[in-house]
Amino acid sequence: MSGASGSTRTGPLGAGGGAPRVCLLHTVVALPAVFDPLLREEAPQVSAYHMVDESLLADTIAHGPLPRTTARLASHIREAEAAGARAVLVTCSSIGPAAERIRPLVAVPVLRVDAPMAAEAVRTGARVGVLATLASTLEPTADLIRRQADGLGADVTLTVSTCEGAHEARRAGRPERHDELIAAEARRLAAEIDVLVLAQASMAAAVGTLPPGALGVPVLTSPRSGTAQLAALFGHGARGAGA
Repeated sequence: MSGASGSTRTGPLGAGGGAPRVCLLHTVVALPAVFDPLLREEAPQVSAYHMVDESLLADTIAHGPLPRTTARLASHIREAEAAGARAVLVTCSSIGPAAERIRPLVAVPVLRVDAPMAAEAVRTGARVGVLATLASTLEPTADLIRRQADGLGADVTLTVSTCEGAHEARRAGRPERHDELIAAEARRLAAEIDVLVLAQASMAAAVGTLPPGALGVPVLTSPRSGTAQLAALFGHGARGAGA
């Protein structure tokens, strides 16, 4: 897999032959392994491959949403289009706004992994908590939820929180500490919200460290429902965001 300065492609995975080819574009090197089983379960009719470029996220963390980051993301999406991909799923919430800006510039659908999760959050409760390990992810996710609420005419109150130290723990190779910190902050937030959104796909495993129902509120993550968009795009139904 790639370091922070370049990109790597892996695959294909899933159905072959005449199956529609799709690209999953990640900014975290561990995420292809998260999405592979979900592709088999949620979208077995597609032929998927992964593209990883950690520098897109690194630049966003360091400098904010730079025009050059959007331009480089557009280059990756055009490369996928040229390679025959019929859709691109962007799995990084921090660059979700850039993915939306690119949509009019390419001929293939560009999907945000967190879009179904945001819609489900608005349908689930009026008090939505958003937990992230990166400040760069909080506003893009909160903005997406606000826009979903506006579209549905829903009155939503957002409570947002950054889980300090969790991102650093994951980068240091301490996934257990990463998950512990997320679980602790989730417990704190749960008392004042109706539904909890874990803003990053890389956070999804953390809820597995808690006993079922421990928080007392639904917890929404993006990988499964985000992947299910591919099935819906090619004529098959999609599931909810809570898995």
